[in-house]
Amino acid sequence: MTVVVTGGSGLLGSHVIEVLRARDVPVRALVRSGAAPVVRDLGAEPVVGVVADPATWSRATAGGIAGIVHAAAVVDQEAGAAAYGVNVSGTRCAIDAARTAGVRLVHVSSVSVYGGSADYSPAPERRTEDFPFRPLALRDGYARSKREAEELVRQAAETGALTAIAIRPNVIYGERDRLFTPRLVRAMRAPIVPVIGTGANHLSCVYAGNVAQAIVAALDAPCAGFRAFNVTDDATPLLTMREFLGAIAEACGVRARFIHLPVGAARFAIALWTGPTLARAALAFITGENPHSSERARAELAWTPAVSTREGIGRAVRWVRANEKPGSRPGLRLS
Repeated sequence: MTVVVTGGSGLLGSHVIEVLRARDVPVRALVRSGAAPVVRDLGAEPVVGVVADPATWSRATAGGIAGIVHAAAVVDQEAGAAAYGVNVSGTRCAIDAARTAGVRLVHVSSVSVYGGSADYSPAPERRTEDFPFRPLALRDGYARSKREAEELVRQAAETGALTAIAIRPNVIYGERDRLFTPRLVRAMRAPIVPVIGTGANHLSCVYAGNVAQAIVAALDAPCAGFRAFNVTDDATPLLTMREFLGAIAEACGVRARFIHLPVGAARFAIALWTGPTLARAALAFITGENPHSSERARAELAWTPAVSTREGIGRAVRWVRANEKPGSRPGLRLS
């Protein structure tokens, strides 16, 4: 039976569609009109509308469905009302639709719900799903909206209205990535590429296809009520930050010249552009270890990431380069 996917033309939702269609599962993708051709090419039936519109959801679920994957989100940290409208109001509609249809809701959350965006440490840590939530900055509209949305899902599930699973990925990259990978590809075109600190840490990133595998597994997992899962790493071998950048350069076909930049100098330079608060968060991410444990997903969802970071980087870079418009720079305007 059909699975409804929101955000189907985006980075993660498109990979969810690919995994479902590879298993011959029919998919309806709730999208805006301009994205209909994208999901149609992926093998999904587009349902044109707005994620925060109950009437759109009624059309998407008509005739019966088997589950809902809610992946649509505004990811801009300072999006404010726009983030709230999609990330919270859209989630409220997804909950109502799942309750009415009597199906499981798999809600794509984020490790940002934990708070502490500048708390990535160079020393290895192990943050499980029971890690306590920390205060969120008022300006971080994305994290605040994702925490509120997940709380709505948890409350609905704990009242017995539906069963729901929250998937909490970290930074996602892959094909159809219009943010993270394009910026790295652009950086490889510079004469010198800085490596901040030692470069021996492991970035808190995950390939979209690996997250999609966990999401599809969550649709049928034997869970009751509400359950959250971190999905935050790729198949081994894991790459250090220096190796990650080297893999980007290799995939771009360039011989990048890397130099190591002391953390203090990098903090000063970044702060000039972004301010001290964002500089701390950016440096913590760049120089810190990935602290989020995916052990629960492995144990309870029988999830094992199939794609290594090196392979995922190759796929992501090939997509960016194939979709870059002549004369443009990746990350600025992609088709």
